[in-house]
Amino acid sequence: MRLENSFHVAAPLESAWLLLNDVPSVVPCMPGAELLEGGADDTWKAKLSVKLGPIALQFLTDVRREEVDEAARRIVLSARAREARGRGNAQATIESRLVAVDGGTRVEITTDVRLQGTVAQYGRGIVSDVASRLTEQFAACIERKLTV
Repeated sequence: MRLENSFHVAAPLESAWLLLNDVPSVVPCMPGAELLEGGADDTWKAKLSVKLGPIALQFLTDVRREEVDEAARRIVLSARAREARGRGNAQATIESRLVAVDGGTRVEITTDVRLQGTVAQYGRGIVSDVASRLTEQFAACIERKLTV
């Protein structure tokens, strides 16, 4: 499943780029996410709690920075997650691109998500709605961090 979202922050491209490359600072901006450990070799462990409709899920997630293209202001992360109660797993590739626009920065996020197991049955129909809502909350947090 491919999800495309974008948001605008009233901050210069350079500031937004530095923040979005600081994974430990960005993870807490993702609603329901908690950084557990990491940083060595561009890998992190996180816990992600999310509701898909009436179902509350908790994922233990390994995040890895796969690519950084400073000239194009593009970063690619991969995430491999397993649901804590054994109800399935998920893999995602998250590509973020930053573009200077009107004195601020537009952040474009493309996510390829694969759900497996019971999680896939729960989530297929509502994942894009949940992702849009989470992106709005994520954007508000990033904006706050950039304007402090």
